[in-house]
Amino acid sequence: MRVFGAMINHTTRAFDSDLLELRRKVGEMGGLAERQIAAAVEALARCDLALAQQVILFDDLIDGLQRDIEEVSVVTIARRQPMAVDLREIVGALRIANDLERIGDLAKNIGKRVLALKGAILPQQAVRGVRHMADLVLAQLKAVLDSYACRDADKALVVWRNDEAIDAVNNSLFGEVFTYMVADPHNITLCIHLLFCAKNIEREGDHATNIAETVHYIVEGRTLGERRPNVDRTSSHRSEQSRGNNTYAHKA
Repeated sequence: MRVFGAMINHTTRAFDSDLLELRRKVGEMGGLAERQIAAAVEALARCDLALAQQVILFDDLIDGLQRDIEEVSVVTIARRQPMAVDLREIVGALRIANDLERIGDLAKNIGKRVLALKGAILPQQAVRGVRHMADLVLAQLKAVLDSYACRDADKALVVWRNDEAIDAVNNSLFGEVFTYMVADPHNITLCIHLLFCAKNIEREGDHATNIAETVHYIVEGRTLGERRPNVDRTSSHRSEQSRGNNTYAHKA
């Protein structure tokens, strides 16, 4: 019996070690994503081509960690055949890794936009708006990663509900940049790049909200029943413009 008990204890410790390794890798991946967002926005604000190139190359590290997390998860499921909360832990790590990888891709996209701008000077008022939105996203991401580390569903829920603030800044920024475009046609190309960068940052906030939903699922064992808050009107604005253009073309 003692031998059998020792085997169970060894298996349990090995399984716990696998789960801890998953948590560690998710935490490391989250830290890299935070750094990549900050560097991408700094490159945009300073029109720093060298930093933008670093942001693009940095994405390989995040992709590598996602592959590590997938490998550890698959091996752990095959060996341990986890149930209930342990299975949620592994599935949750896979989901979070996927969202963090997408955040990295979005930051890389900003880096590519900076390179396309070729050092052009952007409207500084709009750049300040982009910085503000990025600060909100970074705060959201840090808070949700903390909620994951602490298994704090209530903290994750706060992040989930705070996504509205990022959408509101994005709406305001969209209107401001659109004004620059109307005022001077020479600004159109620059402003389009800036709008795409802003949208990438807003989408990073959405992925932080996805992570909050996953943390809630890991801890509580159920998905959130509420509808996600969303006040992003830029997409609907573009859709209305598209419908208007289509109507005009049809009449012509």
